[in-house]
Amino acid sequence: MSSAGRLVVIVLFEGVDLLDVTGPPEVFALLRRETDGAEGYEVVLAAESAGPVTTSAGVRVLPDVTFEELAGRRVDTLVVPGAVETDGGRRVHALVDPAVVARVRELAGRSRRVASVCVGAHILAAAGLLDGRRATTHWSTAGQLAADHPEVEVDADPIFIRDGDVWTGAGISSCLDLSLALVADDFGETTALRVARQLVMYLKRPSGQSQFSVPLEPVSTTRRVEELRHHINRNLDGRLTLADLAASAHVSERQLTRIFKSELGTTPSAYVESARVERARHLLESTDATLERITSACGFGTTDTLIRAFRRRLDTTPMEYRRRFRTEPAG
Repeated sequence: MSSAGRLVVIVLFEGVDLLDVTGPPEVFALLRRETDGAEGYEVVLAAESAGPVTTSAGVRVLPDVTFEELAGRRVDTLVVPGAVETDGGRRVHALVDPAVVARVRELAGRSRRVASVCVGAHILAAAGLLDGRRATTHWSTAGQLAADHPEVEVDADPIFIRDGDVWTGAGISSCLDLSLALVADDFGETTALRVARQLVMYLKRPSGQSQFSVPLEPVSTTRRVEELRHHINRNLDGRLTLADLAASAHVSERQLTRIFKSELGTTPSAYVESARVERARHLLESTDATLERITSACGFGTTDTLIRAFRRRLDTTPMEYRRRFRTEPAG
């Protein structure tokens, strides 16, 4: 795909996730259609050579240009997708090719902004582009990203994060949310809304909206953590301090913190807050319960605490969230 406009370069390499590559161009193509060609991007797929690249889905994609052919060109937006491998079971590991990292580092140096899609954040981190920044990635590899790059502040919950001129997106379909946010940043919310309507998407899911529901988190390899997760979800309206959780697990507070970091890529207190926000979201979406009742049911203590948690994690207020995502209560 190529048309006059801001140059967007999407990096291609063997084994790359297909939707990471094809999702953003669909959004950018609809932008030009919705503005009758008045606004748009020039989207190019760039790879090491001109030959077809085989994606993780087995579909082959033909690059538009090689990296060498882009030499010297200024790039508006560099989009970096990712690739993963599994251990034969459910454990997922992000792949990072040093040659791709070197190309991304060089391209980023002449790009106005850089955006990673899904586990492409691991490539940005390896290139040093996330040092000292807050970033997200697919929940299944957040622990790996935090362990491999302690200089990065990894937040596994939001669907995308903007930190200066670096954007990181979460997993799979959130590449569309990230792309819409880029369009809104360039051409305004009204234009992005028109694109979102063509995609039959809600615009714009708050950047902090959770990429997964807490009860559906990946199963931990540590039985003790799994038992604690269930204990937390059963007792969200009660006391769930670090000391309480450590006592329940029969470990020290320091050891519990290490276990959560290793197994879930977060701290016990952050996990508890995420679980409470998740339950509050469900109640806001599906019931007419007042904020006071939701505060009590979710163990927030005060409505101010509930509001602060929503602002911190979802970048919105509980009432604004209800207005946007309200569904009819059952019965």
